[in-house]
Amino acid sequence: MEKVPRERTTYDARVTRHFLTGEELTADELTGLLDRADFLKRDRLASAQLAGRSVALVFEKPSTRTRVSFEVGVSELGGHPVVLREGEMQVSRGESPRDTGLVLSRFVHAIGVRAFADSGLEELARYATVPVFNMLTDGHHPCQVLADLQTLRERFGRLEGLKLAYVGDGNNVANSLMLIGARAGVEVAVATPAELAPNPAIVQRAGDRAFVTTDPAEAADGAHALYTDVWVSMGDEGDAERLRSLLGPYQLNEELLAKARPDAIVLHCLPAHPGEEITEGLLYGDRSAVFDQAENRLHAQKALLEFLLGASSRKVPASG
Repeated sequence: MEKVPRERTTYDARVTRHFLTGEELTADELTGLLDRADFLKRDRLASAQLAGRSVALVFEKPSTRTRVSFEVGVSELGGHPVVLREGEMQVSRGESPRDTGLVLSRFVHAIGVRAFADSGLEELARYATVPVFNMLTDGHHPCQVLADLQTLRERFGRLEGLKLAYVGDGNNVANSLMLIGARAGVEVAVATPAELAPNPAIVQRAGDRAFVTTDPAEAADGAHALYTDVWVSMGDEGDAERLRSLLGPYQLNEELLAKARPDAIVLHCLPAHPGEEITEGLLYGDRSAVFDQAENRLHAQKALLEFLLGASSRKVPASG
């Protein structure tokens, strides 16, 4: 008697979608993802699309919002989050990102990485056969910007034509705001000291919707949102004195907010240091959207997980 092939879900590198910089999404896909994030925010338990699936969450860096939002998000979608810290993995003893990606792909259905170097994430993704997503690297923070865009759209009803001013270190957040913001139709002005300016290649990739200046007032002029980040990021503690000296004139304060639109909002990806990169009055004031922004990490990332796993699964005949 001829055997009838069984159906099973598998993953195939030819259809796997990664999310490393955010540039992997088309403008239409980005809009659809944000629409889905809004839906999942209205009903957090509306979807169980990750039922029966496991997602590895690999952390080289400490985390609050990223870890909790992804761990809760995977669970709310019906999946199982597997949290892996560097000291608990063989990477701490020299195992390569390539081998980590090859092995984890045999166990889980997606891999999230919060790391220092982009090169390690890129190597892992190159050999993984399941979706890999960037929870944060030194060069990019794309999941944060999905939440930022959701927050902007909630407040203004649109993204096209908005202006966002980022003031501070030209870091991974600034990079992702330019790259993904441009795809969403947002003008992103980055005000930063020349010594901390983003890589010109990133600015070029963002196109004519992004520009960099050393003048915070120029960036803030007519902005719908003013955004900042910590002055001393993880790994930069040894350079803290120089960074604080350079960034002193780039504080997000009431004087700078007055140069933006009257309805402008305040954003910060957290953790914040009131009195340093942002005043306490703005962080906790009436125009702050910072804690909505933090909450939206959960909803935007759930939409991303659905998108990545949905794009990467397909039915194939099982052997035998």
